Amino acid sequence: MLNTKSFLAVDFGAGSLKLAEFEINEAGGLCLKNFSIKPLGLEGAQESSREATTLKALREVLVETGTKARDINVCAPGFQVFSKFVKLPPVDAGKVTQIIQYEAQQNVPFPLAEVVWDYQILGSSTGGELEVLLVAIKSDVVEGLFRMAEEAKLRLQLCDVSPAALCNAFRYNYGELEGCTMLLDIGAKTSNLLFFENGKVFSRSISLGANSITQDFANEAKLKFEIAEQKKVAEGFVSLGGAYAEPESEYQAAIAKIARQFMTKLHIQVNQTKQFYRGQQGGSEPLRLFLSGGASIMPYTAQFFAEKLNVPVEYFNPFRNVQIDPAVNLEELARVAHSLGEVVGLGLRNLANCPVEMNLMPSSTLRWRTFNEKKPYFIFTLLSLVAVAGAVGFLFQKLAESKEKEIKDLEPQVQKLKTKADQFDRAYKKLQATQKEAGQITSWMEERYYWGNVLAELRRVLIRSEDDIKKKLSAIRPGVEAGVWIEQLTLGNTPGPATGPGAVPIPMPVASPGENEAAPGATPNPSSTLTLVCRAVNLSNIDPSANTDIAYTVLNELQANPLFDPKATQLRGDITPDDATGTFTFGITVGLQHPLNL
Repeated sequence: MLNTKSFLAVDFGAGSLKLAEFEINEAGGLCLKNFSIKPLGLEGAQESSREATTLKALREVLVETGTKARDINVCAPGFQVFSKFVKLPPVDAGKVTQIIQYEAQQNVPFPLAEVVWDYQILGSSTGGELEVLLVAIKSDVVEGLFRMAEEAKLRLQLCDVSPAALCNAFRYNYGELEGCTMLLDIGAKTSNLLFFENGKVFSRSISLGANSITQDFANEAKLKFEIAEQKKVAEGFVSLGGAYAEPESEYQAAIAKIARQFMTKLHIQVNQTKQFYRGQQGGSEPLRLFLSGGASIMPYTAQFFAEKLNVPVEYFNPFRNVQIDPAVNLEELARVAHSLGEVVGLGLRNLANCPVEMNLMPSSTLRWRTFNEKKPYFIFTLLSLVAVAGAVGFLFQKLAESKEKEIKDLEPQVQKLKTKADQFDRAYKKLQATQKEAGQITSWMEERYYWGNVLAELRRVLIRSEDDIKKKLSAIRPGVEAGVWIEQLTLGNTPGPATGPGAVPIPMPVASPGENEAAPGATPNPSSTLTLVCRAVNLSNIDPSANTDIAYTVLNELQANPLFDPKATQLRGDITPDDATGTFTFGITVGLQHPLNL
């Protein structure tokens, strides 16, 4: 039987808070029960005042709608979210997570310890490369969303991001469209551009939002931001330029001019993204454009983009396949439906598996929420344990008195046996020391060719790696030459190679007199790792991912070699290009499968 319990979806946008109440209907579809949009003003886009402003708006919306639902899915604002599409070289399934972790370290502009991040593999290109959507948000932002939900007496279930929510809403409502389709969501601080084609999706966040129209108009007309926003909504439109007559109102004329300048900048970004999508992603020419977001409703926006892009333009209807409760005001919903794509995408996460599923909830938040839910049970259990412990303690006290008497009676016999045990231990330790010394000498004799074999195998690994790279890149440039060599080899796990322009090899550590000398009679500890600093010919001009491929080819060859421990053999540090020599360096820690005792 379906769970028809209502739940909330909230989009914490930069310019407004959008809330919708949904439930799953008897047919297993999504049903809209209620909705509301609350403007946040300029304070909603400022970090210092955003949380307090948003919490106030959330409480007001909950009171106005009268909803009793407590479970909530939220969408973080686009300007606080980092998202990027990356392409990964074809690798074994077991190494995908490792490579994506590496890509996240390289691409996310914050330390990974300070963010919550997630990814989703969206498919593969014709060349076998994995297409991955990588998103990240600072942990304190998500914790702020959790605090707001807690203070509003709501249970936060998941935290999504705008591109993913929009993608799910569009696929649910327009999944039957053929060819390439663009969806442009124009927000207050940022805009999202998504491409849909043959089951694949590509998105890009554009740092242009309609707040800039309001701010420029407020500066020019010398008005407060709130008043300028009201006039923009009431009187504003996008100037079509050319022979069109100027409006009589001075404010209207100013807004129309500023709006056209903004839309022109946005069109340039859209056009550049379209060219990138076609050239780098292998996409087709878009056949249509859908507009969404609060700023897209400004009059003549659709005509502007239809003229500039030369494609049909429609407004996105996220409720096309969503049931509407009879109590919902359809006329009011029609005016704002284009801006509710994110909340529909959030609602779909409770319906079924979605094409893009991400949850940026920190593990610490999830653990704390689970603890709070189970707190009453813990308290009851603790009281029960205290009562049981008291009863058991009394019994153990009686048993302890009895055992103490038995111990006193056995002490003389135990002392005799202890004397004999000490004599045996001394003799046994002397035997063990002799056996260990003999075994060390035997090991040295059997493994006198060990290091020669290790170095010869390293040479064969590099030769095979060069052959693999030549074979792969010959399809792009016949006759290409690849070169990989070891620039520095040290025993043990030394610090990683220097990075950045002008990097220099890490010198071998020099022991001071008497340092690291073994104590008399002690057996030296085995050294189980080698640290390599490798240098290779820079082939990124042939293939952008060639340098990464070279590093991972060497790594894979080492991990597959029986002389080396695959788990302890890993890349270390960064890939560091050297433009002066046309080469690059990278580090590898090599674990020895059977280290030689030194």
